[in-house]
Formats: sequence, C-alpha cells, structure tokens
Amino acid sequence: MASLKRLAGQTVWYGLSNIGARLLNYLLTPIITILLNSPKGQVDYGDYSVLMAAISFVNVLYTYGMETAYFRFSASGTDQKKLFQTTMSSLFVSTIFISLVIWVFRVPIDHFVGLNSHPEYITWCVWIIAIDTISVIPFAKLRQEERPRKYAFTKVAGIIVNIFFTVFFIYYSPTYVHQHPDSAYARWYVQYNNTGFLLLANLLQNIVTFLLLFKEWSAFRFRFDKEIWKKVIWYSSPMIIVGLGGMVNETIDRIMLRKLLPVSEDLAKTAVGIYSANYKLAIFITLFIQAFRMSAEPFFFNQSTDKNAPKTYARVMKWFVIILCVAFLFTSLYIDVWERIFLGSSYRVGVGVVPILLGANVCLGIYYNLSVWYKITDRMRMGMYITLIGAAITLLLNFAFIPKYGMYACAWATLAAYGSMMVISYFMGQKYFPVPYAIKKLLAYLVIMLLLFSVSRGVAAFTHLLAIRFVAATALMGSFLYLVFSMEKKELKQLPYIGRFVKE
Repeated sequence: MASLKRLAGQTVWYGLSNIGARLLNYLLTPIITILLNSPKGQVDYGDYSVLMAAISFVNVLYTYGMETAYFRFSASGTDQKKLFQTTMSSLFVSTIFISLVIWVFRVPIDHFVGLNSHPEYITWCVWIIAIDTISVIPFAKLRQEERPRKYAFTKVAGIIVNIFFTVFFIYYSPTYVHQHPDSAYARWYVQYNNTGFLLLANLLQNIVTFLLLFKEWSAFRFRFDKEIWKKVIWYSSPMIIVGLGGMVNETIDRIMLRKLLPVSEDLAKTAVGIYSANYKLAIFITLFIQAFRMSAEPFFFNQSTDKNAPKTYARVMKWFVIILCVAFLFTSLYIDVWERIFLGSSYRVGVGVVPILLGANVCLGIYYNLSVWYKITDRMRMGMYITLIGAAITLLLNFAFIPKYGMYACAWATLAAYGSMMVISYFMGQKYFPVPYAIKKLLAYLVIMLLLFSVSRGVAAFTHLLAIRFVAATALMGSFLYLVFSMEKKELKQLPYIGRFVKE
C-alpha cells in the first residue's frame, strides 16, 4: 500500500502541474478561437494545427524512445552520470543532424504543407522540436529523482509565456501596427500571419522552459559510453516505431482530413481548425493520462522486481479506470458548458466529435496502463507490433471514410484504433506478464459510465434549456461518484489526501 500511496502522491503533484499547465494552455483555445473567429482566422488556425501535428510526429524521430530508456536503465542500476551524459550526447548529435536535413528541404516542405511561401515557419518548427528534444532528459531526470515541484513550476512558467506572447501577437500587435505603420516592429510584423505568430509563441515558450532547466542540463559534457549507448539503443529503437505509430493515431487524422476532404483548400483548412479545437475538449482525460504517465513510468520500473508487483499494478489499474470514468463524465455531461467556455461560436459545429474522442482517450489511457508488461519484460517489439496495428486501422478508416464523413470519420477511426490496441495489449500481456486485473469490476464501471452518458443525451434531446441539462448532468455525476464511494469506501480511507475525508 505504501508504494500505491507514493504513486498517488506523485500523480497528484504531476496532476496539479499538468492541470495548471494544460488549463493555462487551454486558455489559448478560447483566446485563439475568439480572436480568430472568422473564415481567415479558421484557415490560419487550420495551418497551425497541421504544423503542430507534424511537430508531434517528427518529435518521435528526434527523441527515439530515449526518455523511456532512461527510466529503464536508471532503475536497473546503470551508472546515473554515465547514463545522463550518454543519452544527452546521443540526442544532441542526432538533433543537429535531423534539424539540418529538415532545414535543407524547408522550401519543398513549405509547398507540401501549403503555407503560402513561408519556409521560415518550417525553420521555426525545427527550433521548437530541437529545443524540446534537448529538454527531454533533463525533464526525465526530474521525474526519476521524484522532483515534481520543479517539474510543475517549469511547465507552468512555459505555458504562461506562451499565453502572453499569443495575446501580444494576435490581440495587441494589430492595433499597435495600425497606429504605428512606419515603426520597425510594424515592418517586421506585416511579413507574417497568425500561423507564424502562434509558432513564435511556442518557440519562446520552449526557450524559457529550457533556460529554467539550467540546473538539470548544466552538468552535461559531451561524453559517450559506447556500451551503455548500445544497450540503450537496442532497448529504445522499437520506440521509434511505437512513437511514430502513436503519432499516426494521434495526429495523422488532421493531415488526412485536410488532404482527403473533397472541398476547397480553404474549407478543408477550416474543417481542420474546427476539429482541432474540439479535439482539445478531451482536456480532462488527457490531463489525467499525462499526469499518470509522468509518475507511473518510473514507478512501474522501480516496482518491477517486487514480488507483489502484479497485485500493485492491478490496484493501480482499478483506480486509473475509475478516474478515467469520472473525467469522461465530467467532460461529456457538461459539454454544453465547456463549448461555451472553450470555443468561439463558429467552432461549435464540431462538438459532436467530442464524446467519441473522449471514449478513444479512455481506451488510450487503459492501453498506457496495460503497456507495462512489454516495457518491464523488455519486449518493446511487441509494443511496436500493437502500435502498428493501431496505426494501420487509423490510416485505413480515415482513408476510406473522410471523403464522406469528414471529421466524424477521424473521431471514430481514433476510437477504433485505441480500442483495438487496448484489447490486444490486454490478451498479450496476460500471456507474458499475468496481472490479476478486476476485469468484471472494470467493465461494470465502464458500462455504467456509458449508460449515464446515454441518459444525459436523452435529456439533451428532450430539452434545450441549459439549466435543466446542467441539473441533470450534476445528478448523473453525483450518482456515479456515490457508486464509487459505496464500492470503494474501504480503500478510499487508505489513500493519501482523500482518506482523511472518508468516514465510516
């Protein structure tokens, strides 16, 4: 129980940091969708969304699984200093090489993406990815050393910088440029569009984040231990495929939506912007999954040698699923509220994809928890195969159905991919590393979650009054929480932070 309490405590800290950082970051969504609440603005946001999807995709090549490998070999007793220097040196060299290749081909990439002759945007993207990559091991070092407070401060500070410059570039600067058309800043500003300014805000965020990590990377010296590097690369190389497949599942839909939708280029970009904005309404599930991954990855490796590890993993899964259900209901039941807070009016036409994407993220979260079996048994190639199956499903379904169903095809393809990966990982994991998951209870929670959501949709079909929908949502949310409390009261008393509020 002590280890579970430690994981819960770590998750709370990473959760608070990610909730704070992500909520600040998601303030950008209403800011952007309100400030860019026009056909031209939607096109710019569509371009930006495609570039950010591409950044996430290429980032896998830059990092090639080094973060997970760092945790794996830190837990196995490898010399910490040599491991840090070797992994940092490897990333430093590969980052320079890949960045130069992309920079050389920045003009054809610009034409392919359709940025209207702004190859400098590709250069800015390269800088964003490069700085982010060099920050990977310092961030992993913070997590391995269980220092979530520094992690939290660094993440939140970076997001605040992003918000400041987004507002500065998109809201304040147009007025200033109009009033001072002959100023040096005005002459620089008019060369770019909103897509470029959103990228610059991201670049400035990464620069500040990297500087705040100075203490973690300042000890870096270019030193390369050949034996450690061989072991690390052998372990992490499948993560390239895993990561690329993961990015296919997570981001390729926006690129395919733009290319396959049978409408004009501007309308396709508008559709991508609307879909991307609504995609972000899965915030609460995404927040918890991210917080859990931050704390769970080093935790799973550190617990792997304990004889009670399978039982611990099973208990972690139960509470993880419960939190996922709460996050799903909190988002889907109050969707009428969230769309008014986070979306400009012209972006709300795509809100129907949100429940589908929430379901997909529930499956993804469970899959991340299940994936412990191939990471701690060094069967990373099994994880690679599972991810490739998911990627194939994503590509095939998007290619087949986007021309007819648009963004809804993207959402359902995401759900199908993550659901398949979840099921396959469970059955393969039970073969190679059996964990006594409480399957009947987990399925019961998930089915009840879906039933409560269905009831809420029935209420929504019956009335358009926001007050009635809100009351119904609150009653349904309260019912699920009461059910959890009734069934898990004994364990709730033993959890940190929460247990002090639970009475017999």
